[in-house]
Amino acid sequence: QVQLVESGGGLVQPGGSLRLSCAASGSIFRLMIMGWFRQVPGKQRELVAQITSDSTTNYAASVKGRFTISRDNAKNTVYLQMNSLKPEDTAVYYCKAGPGEHWGRGTQVTVSS
Repeated sequence: QVQLVESGGGLVQPGGSLRLSCAASGSIFRLMIMGWFRQVPGKQRELVAQITSDSTTNYAASVKGRFTISRDNAKNTVYLQMNSLKPEDTAVYYCKAGPGEHWGRGTQVTVSS
């Protein structure tokens, strides 16, 4: 069983930055595909960014060039650096580990002046 704990969310002004962290339990973290998803009320959860075990990355078009996903296998942690934040980035951000369906509980990100 993989447990995921997100942190780093909060309130930030438009144009600001935040870094989310997701700490994972288990010894196979380095083999897992890690992803960040986000969800707003009334909408489906959407993929924001993904990183494979060999650090290949993939981004949603809406965040490409502004967000960066990375991983530290020594710390069993995946990060999401979010720059140039916009109000439409406001959502609950979830960490996911695969294969399988391992989810964290989410962290709220609010972009507002």
